[in-house]
Amino acid sequence: MRKLLFFITLLTLNSLLGQDKTPNIILLIGDGMGLTQISAGMYANDNSTALEGFEYVGLSKTHAIKQLITDSAASGTAMACGVKTFNGAIGIDDKNQQHRSILELCKERGYATGLIATSSIVHATPASFYAKVPSRKQYEEIALQLSQHNVDLFVGGGEKYFSKRSDDRNLIQEMSQYKFVKNFREFKNATAEKIGFLTYNEEPPRKMEGRTPDLESLVETSLQKMESLGAPFFMMIEGSQIDWGGHANETNYVITEFQEFNLTIQKVLDYAKADGNTLVIVTADHETGGFAITGGNLDHAQVKGDFNTEGHSASMVPVFSYGPNSELFKGIYENTAIFDKMWFTVQGASE
Repeated sequence: MRKLLFFITLLTLNSLLGQDKTPNIILLIGDGMGLTQISAGMYANDNSTALEGFEYVGLSKTHAIKQLITDSAASGTAMACGVKTFNGAIGIDDKNQQHRSILELCKERGYATGLIATSSIVHATPASFYAKVPSRKQYEEIALQLSQHNVDLFVGGGEKYFSKRSDDRNLIQEMSQYKFVKNFREFKNATAEKIGFLTYNEEPPRKMEGRTPDLESLVETSLQKMESLGAPFFMMIEGSQIDWGGHANETNYVITEFQEFNLTIQKVLDYAKADGNTLVIVTADHETGGFAITGGNLDHAQVKGDFNTEGHSASMVPVFSYGPNSELFKGIYENTAIFDKMWFTVQGASE
């Protein structure tokens, strides 16, 4: 009954808005990015963040099934597929039933689709949008499922799971419908309808260690490629290593990863403002590290922080939204509602 009332309310809002054109949807996930991570990155960025340009702010409850503290697989699945599940599971619920993701549902509606991550492309969050496995650690199986999927564009590390496998298959060679590029220049110049860019053999390094290409350039180029396909598009962009900075309990690691993510958010927001028909959502799968700001100097953009865990916390995380139906993302709700609101936006525009 609650879900029925939810959709009746959304339908009424959509009617009032007069939405009749299928919007693009861009979901940006800062892995491990709680409110303190945002605050620290903002203060270290001369007290400014692209998130200040968004129209609405909500809060998402991140817990998994019977587990107050989620992992990226369960939370990624909640946002991608609209179901709560157990930690470690991707694309399936607690009864082992598979669920289609928002990316897959969009694809069925004629959308172009893209996935970009600063982790490997088979890591838990990006995998939640195309894979169905009981364990997030099944990296070779996740890569195999991506090879059999129809994502139009993907960028991330983890090449070894495609080309140096225990079954001796070379999935890159098998994925003949894709143009695989080796560097950013090739990526920028590629004109194929399907493009794969495996940026590193394993997990990409930290931004502080010189990770390239930078996320904002990858996203800017990807937006151009998505637009050139002549269809509405869905993209998921993950700032993956904000989380890793939290696990490492390193404030500078968190801040530098957020700063790159912040530049990316600004690129996306600028695109959405110019386009006029793009829904942008920025959120996190969970908070990492129990991070607190303990000192610093605002005039010198310096931040000091401390952590109370090397794992995740159960804090709610912010949800920022801009564009068509963005007002639906205000309030407090379960992370599964992010899927519901995105899917309604797709359905409402085409019915």
